[in-house]
Amino acid sequence: MHLIDPAQLSGLLATYGYGLVLAVVALESAGLPLPGETVLVTASVYAGTTQNMAIAGVIAAAAGGAILGDNIGFWVGREAGPPILTRFGYLVGLGARRQKLGQYLFLRYGGAIVFFGRFIAFLRAFAALLAGVNRLDPLRFFAFNAAGGIVWATLFGLGGYALGASFHRIAGPFGLAMLALALVALVLAWRFFRHHEERLLEEAERAMNARIV
Repeated sequence: MHLIDPAQLSGLLATYGYGLVLAVVALESAGLPLPGETVLVTASVYAGTTQNMAIAGVIAAAAGGAILGDNIGFWVGREAGPPILTRFGYLVGLGARRQKLGQYLFLRYGGAIVFFGRFIAFLRAFAALLAGVNRLDPLRFFAFNAAGGIVWATLFGLGGYALGASFHRIAGPFGLAMLALALVALVLAWRFFRHHEERLLEEAERAMNARIV
């Protein structure tokens, strides 16, 4: 459940402006249940219908918040995640071999997960944390994270600015469609993993051991 009523956002934007956009997007990206996308679109509509905000400032604030919040989530995951998994991972079926598989998958596909995760409602709040936990290279993370944040802020910012409040009716179904596709992909990936688990674990173990050596 979102902690901010979208109906109140215009009034909040009139008071706090770009700082609100940056803060809400950053906190959502760091993992809190806040409506970052709703704030971005509402601020863009507000910029298009008033002279109180500029669309370039809205996009910059949203992109900056996305990059900042994701980097916080990434480093929290990177520093706190591995010790927690090492100690308690076996309780949820994440032993050492499966942890290596997660690192291997992020080594191969982590950039795409970080970039496209920005456009998926649920994954947007956790992609950076997962990237950190699975030891994605920091420079690679930053590059894909910055690209995703800028593209996301630009597309949704310009969409709200050009189409006005009607863009909410487009953004909502788009986000749900992306979430549905992500869930379908997750189910298919899980089924594939269950049928090829041992081969994938061995492949991941060889690849990660080779990186250590």
